[in-house]
Amino acid sequence: MGVRQQRIILVGGGHSHVEVLRRFALRRDPMVALTLVSPDPSTAYSGMLPGLVAGHYTREQAHIALAPLATWAGARFVIDRIVGVDLDARIAALASGERVAFDLLSIDVGSAPDTSVPGARVFTIPVKPVAAFLAQWAQMEARAADGTLRGIAIVGGGAGGVELALAMQHRFSATLGTAAPRLALITDSSSILPHHPAAVRRKLGRVLVARGVVLHLSSGAIAVEAGAVVVTLGRRVAADYIVWATGAAAPRWLAGTGLACDERGFVSVDDHLRSTSHAFVFAAGDCASQVGRPRPKSGVFAVRQGPPLAANLRRSAHGRPLRRFVPQRQALALISIGDRHALATRGPFTVEGAWVWRWKDWIDRRFMAKYVVPAALPLHAAASTPD
Repeated sequence: MGVRQQRIILVGGGHSHVEVLRRFALRRDPMVALTLVSPDPSTAYSGMLPGLVAGHYTREQAHIALAPLATWAGARFVIDRIVGVDLDARIAALASGERVAFDLLSIDVGSAPDTSVPGARVFTIPVKPVAAFLAQWAQMEARAADGTLRGIAIVGGGAGGVELALAMQHRFSATLGTAAPRLALITDSSSILPHHPAAVRRKLGRVLVARGVVLHLSSGAIAVEAGAVVVTLGRRVAADYIVWATGAAAPRWLAGTGLACDERGFVSVDDHLRSTSHAFVFAAGDCASQVGRPRPKSGVFAVRQGPPLAANLRRSAHGRPLRRFVPQRQALALISIGDRHALATRGPFTVEGAWVWRWKDWIDRRFMAKYVVPAALPLHAAASTPD
């Protein structure tokens, strides 16, 4: 009797999982049956989102199409959402009612802004999931064009909020000039980008102010109402739309799976990107927390986890020893400044200019090109040896 294929479910089409699919596409494995489950037919590349909002990229340029990538990898693609996992029976329940059995499970569903502030879930537009945000952004653009949009508030003073504010300002300025709606950036910190060097904070603070973005510093959001953010001391910042770009929170369904999670609800994984409680479950990207190696919730780390995750899924399917993955301590941060300028920082070193944007653009386009399925698919060797 032959050895049965190992059934691997990839939950979510995040930055790590697209690399898993690519690696299995480049070297098919007859002992592995892959299934990808994602509620969206494409996944947005986080590095290009500010450029998409600013108008530098089309939607197609900033998204990875999952269906052709899954086909290339020989994977079944199910457009659906996981609503529950029975870890004892190894069955995943989908929103459609379908139940899918698995031998190995890999989770890469990202994170979302923390909407625990009263009213935030009802009256704000979280930047994630990206598909929902972009639909709302299209409405904002339409209302701005017809003159019925007075102002937008972005809550969150980290890199994501700052980049988004500058991207919106550039887009509105380019299309509407002096008729552009006003923008406000709200943060509970005494400065924007609190985890970046002082030179970066000063530079981007000056840029925001020069471009007319009103900064509300030391103004933690304590509640959200229809048309206003209530901040420290009860002040109200009025806005027609409130974009929520605060710190990352874990998808709530993870805590109900029985998987070991950290204090914030992210899946706890070891140096093999494997669950610390269930050896047949892996997790990567923002939804995972590598024990003893805290890192920012950033796409750059999710991208780096793709290759070791692919290797360890293949090795686990073949019963071979797994490989350790130690993430880098620091990552290069490339921050777009709305127009075709960017700032690069790593540790204490900072440079900025148009050439940095061109460099970032080259890096992003090269990354995206990896996930464009070749017009003439290569013949796949029946690879039987793991990575």
